[in-house]
Amino acid sequence: MQGGLEFKTEIELLSRVHHKNLVSLMGFCFEKGEQILVYEYVSNGSLKDSLSGKSGIRLDWMRRLRVALGAASGLAYLHEFANPPIIHRDIKSNNILLDESLNAKVSDFGLSKPIVDSEGSYVITQVKGTMGYMDPEYYMTHKLTEKSDVYSFGVLMLELLTARKPIEHGKYIVREVQETMDQTKDLYNLHEFLDPAIGLGTTLKGLQKFVDLAMWCVKESGSDRPMMVEVVKEIENIMELVGVNLDANSTSISASYEETSKGNSPYPGYPYS
Repeated sequence: MQGGLEFKTEIELLSRVHHKNLVSLMGFCFEKGEQILVYEYVSNGSLKDSLSGKSGIRLDWMRRLRVALGAASGLAYLHEFANPPIIHRDIKSNNILLDESLNAKVSDFGLSKPIVDSEGSYVITQVKGTMGYMDPEYYMTHKLTEKSDVYSFGVLMLELLTARKPIEHGKYIVREVQETMDQTKDLYNLHEFLDPAIGLGTTLKGLQKFVDLAMWCVKESGSDRPMMVEVVKEIENIMELVGVNLDANSTSISASYEETSKGNSPYPGYPYS
């Protein structure tokens, strides 16, 4: 029902991007008004289903780190290797799919936008996306940049930690964590927010660094946020700290990218105040 634009966008983008952490487009049909997209089958559904308990899959701390790394790698590929660079514009747990090995695949490119502007850094566009995940700077200025995806990814990281929706009972998870976290206390004083299924009661190595990275991603100003390639590197560092043996492909992710390439909101009408 969304019409031909999203349909065409998805076909054009997915026909020219290929990465193990992006869902693959197998084919499409556009006959007699039928708009059909055929994707690879991703057997374990969405990350949202797993975090909510709907899928029956238990995501412990290690698995969540792997999901975060996979999703970050797919996004970094879009930002760094696509020509022109592609901004996803709708990163959320519903759009991260898990395959039979629980590898993350970024999906749903209907709102994605290539950056073809002469500056090569942003595009002025109508605000689209999902409230709760949406970059407030983009919301206010209509300037869409790669850092808008970084903000959404930061919210996704908090969702991985808490299994809560970004906005629940009128409360915004970013604000809640900002106001509660205390770096001098165990687990940054976030016990009440953490999803019990993550493995509370066990040693959650690297959790504080993961929180720090998430809060870096959701900085008010896009210029203060990391690039997705930096996010990938930071998550890899956390996984090494935890003792995860990254396979040859994983350990080369950030290296290959390197070779290629606060306070109250200053915005009136800030969407999550």
